[in-house]
Amino acid sequence: MRIITRLTEIDCLRGIAILLMVIFHIVFDLAHFFNWSLDYQNGFWYFQGKFAAVLFMLLSGISTTLSHNPVRRGLILLAAALAITAVTYVYTPTAYIRFGILHLLAAGMLAAPLFRRTGALSLVITGTGIIALGRQFIDMKVAATVLIPLGLQPPGFASLDYYPLCPWLGIILFGMAAGKIFYPKQQSRWPSAAGYRLVRWLSWLGRRSLLVYLMHQPIILTILYACSIAEKTLRATAP
Repeated sequence: MRIITRLTEIDCLRGIAILLMVIFHIVFDLAHFFNWSLDYQNGFWYFQGKFAAVLFMLLSGISTTLSHNPVRRGLILLAAALAITAVTYVYTPTAYIRFGILHLLAAGMLAAPLFRRTGALSLVITGTGIIALGRQFIDMKVAATVLIPLGLQPPGFASLDYYPLCPWLGIILFGMAAGKIFYPKQQSRWPSAAGYRLVRWLSWLGRRSLLVYLMHQPIILTILYACSIAEKTLRATAP
């Protein structure tokens, strides 16, 4: 299958997911690096971050049913994911990202050919089974670190970003099922929305989601550190 035109609603929703992710990471950075009293592991901020991640997964699943070459996209995403693993290992060796959301999305794209002929109902059933299996893995501990991508963690495991195949691949399969149901002819279901300025801006952002993902944290941290230094300087020079 080859995409003829980009689908406005998919790009727009991906742009919304990017904005939600950036907001969550600002909260995370303020709490983790600057000791602000913001609880990103519970309550509103936790669910806001998870909502953004789930939205990315669903949209990735839909996109794999529309893409002519999801494997190529998966390899590009995998290269980016491995680069993030390397960078986080240098800066945070005790909690570096071994299998974060980029690793998961890359795995879903690389596995897409296996599910190309699978019907929507079978995808939903398989996805539900993977999610159920992931719930069983939550309290299990294993010594083999090679099983981390599956959702089986060794004792004391920590990671800044962790989205294992079980259960999260199940959400991607739900997205694939949605793509088969709602886009059998690869036509936009929201063509009139392309004329709205906000939709165009969000769609522009969504089309550059990988670039934004790779660049936003260095930019955010640079701005936050600059603001912190400026605040300390003003305090030190205040009469």
